[in-house]
This record gives sequence, C-alpha cells and structure tokens, in this order.
Amino acid sequence: MKLYAHPFSAYSQKVLTALYENGAPFEFAMLSPEHPQVGAEFATLWPMRRFPVLVDEGRTVLESSVIIEYLDLFHRGSAPMIPEDRRAALDVRMLDRFFDNYVMTPTQKIVGDRLRAQAVRDPHGVEEAKQMLEVAYRWLDERMQEREWAAGDAFSLADCAAAPSLFYADWVHPIDRSLRHAHGYRQRLLARPSFARAVDQARPYRSLFPLGAPDRD
Repeated sequence: MKLYAHPFSAYSQKVLTALYENGAPFEFAMLSPEHPQVGAEFATLWPMRRFPVLVDEGRTVLESSVIIEYLDLFHRGSAPMIPEDRRAALDVRMLDRFFDNYVMTPTQKIVGDRLRAQAVRDPHGVEEAKQMLEVAYRWLDERMQEREWAAGDAFSLADCAAAPSLFYADWVHPIDRSLRHAHGYRQRLLARPSFARAVDQARPYRSLFPLGAPDRD
C-alpha cells in the first residue's frame, strides 16, 4: 500500500492512526514542495488534490473515512475499526461524521481564515465556527461521561476521527476545562500509542500552523 499524505494534516493523521493501530505495512508518499515527483503522481491520481489518498494493488481509495473502511475490509489487524454488529457500526459511522463535520470543519474554518489577507477575512464566519465548537464540546462532554472511547469500550473509526479533530480544535478554540469528560477523552487520545506516533511525526512541522502552535501536547 502507498499513502499520499502529509504528517501535519489532520485527515492524514486520522488514517495514520488506523494504520498504526493494526500495524499494516505501507509506504508513506510525502506530499510537500521538497518532493515534486510525489506531488506529480498524486495529481494524476486525484485531480482535486485533497489528501490523504491510498493506493493498493492498483486501486485508488479516496477520503479518510472510506480509506479506513477499506483497510478494515482488506487489511484488518487485531483491532477492527468497524464493529461487525450493524447497529453498533451505525453509531461508529455517525460519530465519525460528527467529528469531521462539527469539530474538524469549524476548526479548519478558523485556521483557513487566518491564511486570508486581512481585507478578506470573515470574522462573522469565525465566530460562527467557534459557536459550533462550543456546542460540539458540550455534546461530547455529556456523551463521554461513562465511556472510554467514542462508541464505547473499543477504539474505532470514530476515535481515529476524534483524535486529530480534538487535537487541533483545542489549539484554535480551547475546550473549557469544566468539560472534564471531553477534556479527559482528548487526553486519552493523545496517550494512545497509534495517535501519539502520528503526533510525534508531525512535530517538525508545527511552525506551519497559521495561528501559532501552543507549547503543549
């Protein structure tokens, strides 16, 4: 398998966490200006140029959630990412969408706005994104009162989505420490060896963070 990705990318970290959970062997194709040939290969695979992208035995797999589902089907290790029980699987998939849409998306809105020229920034949109994060944090805090992982006792696709989402979201709009269940969940994710490995791989690139990476995590 070959994964086209960048270590500092949240959605790349999501897939890397799943790969590290199960120890699946793969080649990391680094997408950066220092590797133009990799970039050229990537552009021919997916003209939208959104990563990560997985290539396996001639098959191109797009989108982080679908990549993890693909891995669970064809390269499953000892830790399945999707439960066999279809009802439980629905909960995992729902939570995957929650973290991508209601934590990562507003986080990216805030970060992306900082990359704009001052004259075209969108302070109203940024405020809306922060309000969405506040609602998401409170919902998550209530959900995690009696759970170790997002969908229960087992680490899953939902946690692969949660890890980078909460990691970066807390950088741009910190989780109130009164929300101790949500905060504790983020700490457990950071301590998980698979995600900790992805975070460590990304440390050399923290200077790229537009808002300035905090001196923690």
